[in-house]
Amino acid sequence: MRVLHSWVREFVPALDEHPVGADPIALGDRMSEIGLCCEEVELLGQGLDGIVVARVLELAPHPDADRIQLVQVDAGDGEPLQICCGAFNMSVGDLVPLAQLGATMPDGMEIARRKMRGEWSNGMLCSSSELGVSGDAAGILLLDGGLELGTPITVALGIEADAVYDLDLTPNRPDALSIIGVARDVAAALGLEFSVPTIDLAESGADASQLVSVEIADATLCGHFHARVISGVTVGESPAWIQRRLTLLGMRPINSVVDASNIVMLEYGQPSHTYDLAAVKGGHLATRRARDGETIETLDGQTRTLVATDGVIVDADDTVIGIAGVMGGASTEISASTTDVALELAWWDPPTVGATSKRLGLRSEASARYEKGVDTQIAAQAAARFAQLLVEQGATLHPGTVIAMGQLPSAAIVTVRPERVNAVLGSALSSSEMTAYLELLGFACSPDGAALRVDIPSWRPDSTGEIDVVEEIARLHGYANLGKTVPSSPRAGGLSARQIDIRRIRRLLVASGCSEVMPMPFLAPGDLEQCGVRSDGVVVANPLVADESILRTSLLPGLVKTVGYNAAHRIAGVSMFELGRCFAQPTVADAMPSEWEELAVVVAGREAAVAVELVHEICDLLRVGTPRIRNAAVGGLHPGRSATVELGGRVVGSVGEIDPATLEAHGVVERVAFLSLVIGGDEAWHGSAGILSVAPREAVFEPISRYPSSDIDLAFVVPAAVAADDVCDTIRESGGELVVAAALFDVYRGEHLTGDARSLAYRLRLQATDRTLTDADVAAVRQWVIDAVVAAHAATLRG
Repeated sequence: MRVLHSWVREFVPALDEHPVGADPIALGDRMSEIGLCCEEVELLGQGLDGIVVARVLELAPHPDADRIQLVQVDAGDGEPLQICCGAFNMSVGDLVPLAQLGATMPDGMEIARRKMRGEWSNGMLCSSSELGVSGDAAGILLLDGGLELGTPITVALGIEADAVYDLDLTPNRPDALSIIGVARDVAAALGLEFSVPTIDLAESGADASQLVSVEIADATLCGHFHARVISGVTVGESPAWIQRRLTLLGMRPINSVVDASNIVMLEYGQPSHTYDLAAVKGGHLATRRARDGETIETLDGQTRTLVATDGVIVDADDTVIGIAGVMGGASTEISASTTDVALELAWWDPPTVGATSKRLGLRSEASARYEKGVDTQIAAQAAARFAQLLVEQGATLHPGTVIAMGQLPSAAIVTVRPERVNAVLGSALSSSEMTAYLELLGFACSPDGAALRVDIPSWRPDSTGEIDVVEEIARLHGYANLGKTVPSSPRAGGLSARQIDIRRIRRLLVASGCSEVMPMPFLAPGDLEQCGVRSDGVVVANPLVADESILRTSLLPGLVKTVGYNAAHRIAGVSMFELGRCFAQPTVADAMPSEWEELAVVVAGREAAVAVELVHEICDLLRVGTPRIRNAAVGGLHPGRSATVELGGRVVGSVGEIDPATLEAHGVVERVAFLSLVIGGDEAWHGSAGILSVAPREAVFEPISRYPSSDIDLAFVVPAAVAADDVCDTIRESGGELVVAAALFDVYRGEHLTGDARSLAYRLRLQATDRTLTDADVAAVRQWVIDAVVAAHAATLRG
């Protein structure tokens, strides 16, 4: 966005009286400080000293150069002056700009007497681009014939010192795509008065509603559609000041009507479109969505094919005459014969305009503004400004505005907490200071308890939340005034309690001789059934490998495959563990699949007791209490050597040995101990949130006895349904404080036992804290334990 200093001054009259406002370079820096990001300041009207009006007296070819002619000019002193010139667009009697000897051009070139192919050149005739008036370098600038010879070119062309600011705007500032929007920010930043002149025009003729009608067929596409009619228009060149402004801001002057539309767009940020009213069928303008395949020839001469998501303007015959918010059609283009103009000012849906512009590869100044959001309340003022420019050139404005309304976005109201503002900015601003900043920008503020109610103005559709208002306060307060305090924040890089527990489990298992493995979570169809685990795995729609399309429901299949792979390479006795996620079909229709995290350990060449010991060690490490090991059939494990693991009355895993049939299918000939614990996840499947969800118990100090201990072994024959842990609990309870440890060390099933009975052998450690136990003490405790176990579990003491 290019902005002209003198244009900004029209809305901030005291701009040049302010120390910063009077200095273009300083003002450019101030613009950057308030978020307008001024990339370059181009100073105008400087370096033109020594350039005057001269008359062409004679034209003659150069004797030795076909592309140079000799021009005799009079600079007002009556003496002919020879200039060598490469342009041929002049005639005798034309007035032209002459850079005299000693002058320095705006680009820094010094004018001196030079020979060109043997002929002296005593100065230089200038083009528009060399004077910085426009970008036209095609020929010498021809001046108005009524000028006096020798008049400084600045006076002849009305050139005043000025500056152009090249702003690199962020996408969230649609208001800054207008001179008025930039002027509002500049006035607020410098504490100067900002005002937009009121326009009062005489109107005559028939009411506009008798000449034109408007209609909105899709209220979401067009929020409002304003139309005005101007007659008696003479299409020709615009006044010089309009052409100069358009040229300096990077636009090409076209004709008086189109130029007026562009001036209004640059000034107000409201794009408009002008129609030759005589070419609009029935004087009717309507908006609707396009039909697939409709075509239109746009103003650039290209035929565009439309789709149903595009917005269009149509006439009384429902023929497309414009693409909404992007570009008008050639059929209603302003031409030299146009006398009556219909002016359209509308609010178009930003996403629609953006999508159409991108799809067609057709980006215009209008679409750039519409797709970011145009002020919903500016149309009437912009229309009056457009009419004013044409009325000043002799046109007539018809009374009345023809309006159709669609759905406009509602005005945003934001609650702003002063304490939140200061917390974000690290400032100590009061509510009154915040209010003062916002009101300078046109934000209406009122108290709302301890907060502020802020009504967002219509020209700021980008401000929709509290943080947006905080940014506005920061811009005007000045980022440099906020200091360089770094906001406090939580220490980065810390581990959560869960992550710490997972790492502790890993260290324990590694210390126990296990290696961590990471098999893929994808299995082949049939793998789950072969391992005897839950078979309702989730089927992957696009598997990486066609033969591995099932997500695992257990870690057991992957670990068994790994043990089998090692066995195939003659590596026996491996110990491994995996921490990974498992998946199963949802338990509720249309729900997401169940997902949970498991820990699984395999110890090849060892019995189930090793896995049970690891379960106890993990529970001790996490301080979640003593696990209950209960005999039960578990899928994938040996029918007679499997159990569930309980904590707090809830099953959290399983332990035992892997089923020999599963091992045989994978080429494993040794016994393999196995344990699986749920870490966390979906309770719907496991009935438990996992062992990490169990609150750790407080560590309790226990004194160490200074007296010797005594160990005794007891073996009990019990029914197979009796859990070894239940017997161990009975031993501890019956022995009282004198039993400091009790552990199962052997399980026997054999021909000497009848039915389904089994022998459980326990080692008891007896110790007192206040004395050495006598043989009688040990015998008494032994008998208490035997009697309690026999009575509680229908057990017999095995000799």
